[in-house]
Amino acid sequence: MIRIDNKVALITGAAAGIGAAIAEHFSEAGAAVVVFDINGEGARRMEEKLRQSGRALAVIGDVSCEEDVKAAIEQTIREFRTLDILINNAGIEVAGPMIEMTSSDWDHQLNVNLKSVFLLAKYAIPHLRGHGGAIVNISSVHAFVSYEGNAAYDASKAGMLGLTRALALEHGRDGIRVNAICPGYIDTPMMDEWLRTQPDAAATLRQVLGVHPLGRIGTPRDVADAALFLASDAASFISGTFLVVDGAMTVAGH
Repeated sequence: MIRIDNKVALITGAAAGIGAAIAEHFSEAGAAVVVFDINGEGARRMEEKLRQSGRALAVIGDVSCEEDVKAAIEQTIREFRTLDILINNAGIEVAGPMIEMTSSDWDHQLNVNLKSVFLLAKYAIPHLRGHGGAIVNISSVHAFVSYEGNAAYDASKAGMLGLTRALALEHGRDGIRVNAICPGYIDTPMMDEWLRTQPDAAATLRQVLGVHPLGRIGTPRDVADAALFLASDAASFISGTFLVVDGAMTVAGH
């Protein structure tokens, strides 16, 4: 197993879903984990779980709020004295036809999914410099494969890839690696919520399974494995790229 002993990792949206899986996996691999989430109860529950076998800190806040982000970084440094890894995972999906979307809907989607990556990087990079820091942004296959009703989500995830490349270019000289992961369909609460909006959830799930050459949808641990690799020294010469974790769905043309 890849180890990241004595590293400090801040993970956004870590109270549930993919973020929770990354938090647990990183803790198992030896890292101290900062759980940064707007869900206070969930964040504290995850902190308690991680502290049973390692070091953890829950920070409650909104990733799209500059004051909250700045405070989260400050709390991390006060608690652990350093920061080695930033995982930008927090995200939401506001679905619906673009012309029916309000400006507030659009802004909310872009603020949580994209502005947050800018804010976290802005305040984390001064602490990541000079000691092999790593940033991993959790984007989506929606960055390059679009579906009806997902204009804002698709735009936010595509923007994450552009920002990933820009940050890798600007901060390679600081010894910071920046990469992205593009998950496909992953078995998370967000996917469950999406299925509940479908007229026939069971039929939709069968259809989703049918477009995966590997014959299954992904698990949060699949994404966590990819994140651990990219955050570790095993990926020491990988920067400015993205890793697709989708069971070959996109190469199958879906």
